[in-house]
Amino acid sequence: MKHIILGAGGSIGTVLAKELIAKDEKVKLVSRRGNNFPSAEIAIADLNNSIEVKNAIDENSIVYLVAGLKYDIKIWQEYWMKIIQNTVVACKAKNAKLIFFDNVYALGKVTGKMTEDSPLNPCSKKGEIRAKIDEYLLSEIKNKNLDIIIARAADFYGPYAVASSIPNILVVDKLIKGQKPQWFVNANLKHSYTFTEDCGKALYLLSKDEKAFNQIWHLPTKSPALTGKEFIELAAKLAGSSPKYFTLTKWMIKLYGLINSNVKEIYEMLYQNEFDYEFDSTKFEKYFSFKPTSYEDGLERTIEYYKQN
Repeated sequence: MKHIILGAGGSIGTVLAKELIAKDEKVKLVSRRGNNFPSAEIAIADLNNSIEVKNAIDENSIVYLVAGLKYDIKIWQEYWMKIIQNTVVACKAKNAKLIFFDNVYALGKVTGKMTEDSPLNPCSKKGEIRAKIDEYLLSEIKNKNLDIIIARAADFYGPYAVASSIPNILVVDKLIKGQKPQWFVNANLKHSYTFTEDCGKALYLLSKDEKAFNQIWHLPTKSPALTGKEFIELAAKLAGSSPKYFTLTKWMIKLYGLINSNVKEIYEMLYQNEFDYEFDSTKFEKYFSFKPTSYEDGLERTIEYYKQN
């Protein structure tokens, strides 16, 4: 069986490809620009083009949709559902199974820990789009149209996520450069983070278990969560740097968003930094007897990755 990664150029696509190749699986990497990856078949496709998506998927394969779009609500509104529908239609045509790499935006503000049973209750425009995606995929599962896994991660950190991980950008990158790390809104709240390499391992395990399909899984994430202050202090200790940090308040972020479109897009998601953000992966850990990477080991590997790159 071939493993096909749609959106293979990003951080999760990279760690997943490395994991699959290490397990001697047949792998095809699909992206818009192509990849230079040993031992993998390479294909170029635009996920917005239904014909190209269908041509990229082989019969009876496992398809992972791990694509990321530019962090722009207009782009999300225009393209996300189209990409999801193109992928689902293509998987049906090729008798393939689908694993969708998801986040927690659709859950909105959750009191207590986020679990697979937490209801869809978005409180942001981006969350509304992710909720529509989940509703569509859950409908396909309910109607037994396609074998699907929704694999959710918390915000993530780790190797390869240089441009897509907030803690990598605000903490690790700055420490490596000898700068003062930063945190959003409140560093005294708990915030779960999923280690990128755990995502690759977990997605592979899900793909190999027939019983894992047609349900939601939270990918392995270390618990208990650290506060932002604890995360920074641990990273600083491992990097041999000062733990002093700077808190970016909501008004600062809103003001900077007037001149920086990327920061403007982040503003509506700051509710995630105003409450404890605790992600529960007990279901996965027990079923697969999997121990998530500790924050100390994860940050140590992340810092080493930055130093080498």
